[in-house]
Amino acid sequence: MPRASRSSTALLEQSLLALGLAAVSLSAHSTGMDFSNEYNASSIHAQGDAWFIERVDGLTDGDVDITLHTGGALGFRSGDHFYAVADNAVQIADSLSGTLGGIDPIFLLSSLPFVADDIASAHRLYEIARPAYAKVFEDNGQVLLYASPWPASGIWSEGPVTSMAALENLKIRSYDRNGTATLVNAGASPVKLSWADVVPQLATGGIEAVLTSAEAGANGSFWEHLSDFSAIQYAVPLNMVHMNRDAFESLSEEDQRAILQAAKETDAHNWEVVKARVAENYDQLEEHGVAIHDPVPSAFQDALAEAAQPVVDDWVESTGERGSRILEQFRQEDDQ
Repeated sequence: MPRASRSSTALLEQSLLALGLAAVSLSAHSTGMDFSNEYNASSIHAQGDAWFIERVDGLTDGDVDITLHTGGALGFRSGDHFYAVADNAVQIADSLSGTLGGIDPIFLLSSLPFVADDIASAHRLYEIARPAYAKVFEDNGQVLLYASPWPASGIWSEGPVTSMAALENLKIRSYDRNGTATLVNAGASPVKLSWADVVPQLATGGIEAVLTSAEAGANGSFWEHLSDFSAIQYAVPLNMVHMNRDAFESLSEEDQRAILQAAKETDAHNWEVVKARVAENYDQLEEHGVAIHDPVPSAFQDALAEAAQPVVDDWVESTGERGSRILEQFRQEDDQ
């Protein structure tokens, strides 16, 4: 074989060897993970998740590479996430807590109607209940990383919903069984829908109204279908961000500590960000001509609370001592 050919072959072999060593080095020092979120990238939750990923990248010097998939791009909705993460089909997910109520009723706590209806009280309730949430995840091969709160839920509709008469037979979307039962008690005709199904149902007339926050409606451009937002202060529901335990434990101890540190910082970050979000949302709604009813008449608020009480009572019964203890501690602190 000619000398030039042997030289070229040697150079090629050396290049391939270098590329192989680089790939081995990269795989040894960088762990790739997928993170599923069914909401769009501009949502408060997706933004919080992106903030977490940025902190993880900084704290691990790029050793842990997390890719965020928004808008349900991986094919998972919040209701799918618990088992998807448990099976390691996706390593991390951001899930609307109430959609996990069939797994354990403790996940319906944050959406109990008119129990914690502002950010401060919702934060206190979360801190009291966090060990109970974490235990369910722990028992199912997962790690609870942080919570992602929504602004308080209200009613989006065509025309104001500020009386019980306006609710009568209204085809309104609910996001979990708490909302469904409360709205039935109030005389409405609720339909439980995952977020991905809301706008299509609005567009086709399958629903006439939506129980959700000003935040969610703004992200979904609800003003294209609905004209009013009534701030009934229904609840401050949480999303839970949870991680597969095997994926977590596959990391070095240093990277595990970094994940937990980033989660702790993101938890604090999310609760601060949500405080300013309602004002920002209201500005956006006004720009698009949405009529905002805040507050709603007290008689309407009282009637809704009355319709909700059986739902709270049923939740306490379903959770037993756990639920009773959490609510008792929450109410004691509220009275102080």
